[in-house]
Amino acid sequence: MKKIAGISLLLLSLSACVAPQSIVTQPTSARSQAAVTTGSNNGAIFQAGTAKMLFEEPVARRIGDIVVVTIEENLTAANKANSSTNRNGSLSLEGSADLPYMPSILSRLFDAQADLSSTNTFAGKGETNSTNTFRGSIAVTVTDVFANGNLAIGGEKQVVVNGYNNVVRFTGVINPNDIKAGNTISSTRVADARIEQVGQGAIGDANTMGWMQRFFLSVWPF
Repeated sequence: MKKIAGISLLLLSLSACVAPQSIVTQPTSARSQAAVTTGSNNGAIFQAGTAKMLFEEPVARRIGDIVVVTIEENLTAANKANSSTNRNGSLSLEGSADLPYMPSILSRLFDAQADLSSTNTFAGKGETNSTNTFRGSIAVTVTDVFANGNLAIGGEKQVVVNGYNNVVRFTGVINPNDIKAGNTISSTRVADARIEQVGQGAIGDANTMGWMQRFFLSVWPF
């Protein structure tokens, strides 16, 4: 019984070692903070701490506010390289001598002919192409407000259809001045953006290499 438990623990530890890690490390949600109250109250309708400007577009500016990010990612990369080298060399050597008083063996040493040639050719070619397109939208929450006014945002969306869970996570930093009408912002205007789409379910498991295969693939030297 102890052996079975030990083997199970070993298998779980191996599966945890090879499990893929999420690239999203920032928080994906935040609660709105209570408005700061001052000691004095002027008794008027307008209060600086909780005022909402009547003639401004209502956009996210405080922790807990929501902004809609339109994901418009188009990444294309191409790399192509060609190289070739060619080198030829030849050497020819001829000689003859007439030595009447020397033995025939020595005479043959002075009557020699040699031809030498070499050729070295190299050709290399490499090409790589990568195209990634990601379209969609996600509502995220302001998780922090920096001293310069920039906003840290984060959000997560989960859609479950027939037991298949599709998870989209998004984090980054935005400038409030880039927020467009309708409280939306393009993902191309987000700094330090981290976008992750993960599928969990039977379809995702079918498209994922088994943990033991990944383990032996990482340690197998051949």
